[in-house]
Amino acid sequence: MFPSCIPPEASNLTESTSIALAQKIKLEFISTTLTEDGIATTYVNQGNGGTPIFLIHGFDSSLLEFRRLLPLLAEKQSTWAVDLLGFGFTQRNLDIPLNPENIKTHLYYFWKTLIKQPVILTGASMGGATAIDFALTYPEAVEKLVLIDSAGLAKPPAIGKFMFPPLDYFATEFLRNPKVRQNISRSAYFDKSFASIDAQDCAAMHLKCPNWDKSLIAFTKSGGYGSFAKQISTLQQPTLILWGKQDKILGTKDAAKFAQGIPDNKLVWIENCGHVPHLEKSQATANEIINFVS
Repeated sequence: MFPSCIPPEASNLTESTSIALAQKIKLEFISTTLTEDGIATTYVNQGNGGTPIFLIHGFDSSLLEFRRLLPLLAEKQSTWAVDLLGFGFTQRNLDIPLNPENIKTHLYYFWKTLIKQPVILTGASMGGATAIDFALTYPEAVEKLVLIDSAGLAKPPAIGKFMFPPLDYFATEFLRNPKVRQNISRSAYFDKSFASIDAQDCAAMHLKCPNWDKSLIAFTKSGGYGSFAKQISTLQQPTLILWGKQDKILGTKDAAKFAQGIPDNKLVWIENCGHVPHLEKSQATANEIINFVS
């Protein structure tokens, strides 16, 4: 049985890791300073012991992108994944401006409410930028940092300036198109066989949530995440940088830039892998994270 907090399309999932993680999704109303009401927040927690590993997903995605990585990490220690404010299956409150600052605030109160101790903060793609922002603002909450093919060194895209009616509608409808999403999925992998029907279902299920399009427009209009190039030199946490050697989404140049800018870091290349090592090379990714943690 799947929880009621995710769309009924979960019944279309076919791969065991996808089904297992979807069935474990929980809902918690998180009290924040952003609104008087609690924000219905979806998350998964598996495993016990050790410093908690806290997984942060990428843009227009959900915690389901950790369906292969999370159970491997949870074999060793407590592991969490959460849907960010305005993303995944977490409530989209249109009264709260959707921008990096409010995403960070919601993430902090989730951590403060449920985890309550320093974590190994692990961000993939846009989630890497979220993790950097969080670690800079709340260093007491982050023991170590893991960046997986991370965003965070590029200037905000100019598209936000053009997100007004009807262009904003056309943009979200373009991203909703299954063929477009499948092409994006294929480009994220080195081994295209990973771009399966199940992968497409996982990547699109949150589109069925109320206000998916409005939230995506609001976040894009905010400018999203810009560059932390000047701030990463002040990161206090030991940092593991994991990067797919064949990343065609962000390329590979930023891996070296992160390694040059972050004071205490280790850069590991994942061979024969695209933009999503946590999906394409989940065991290798898990091994690197566990070794780094221990």
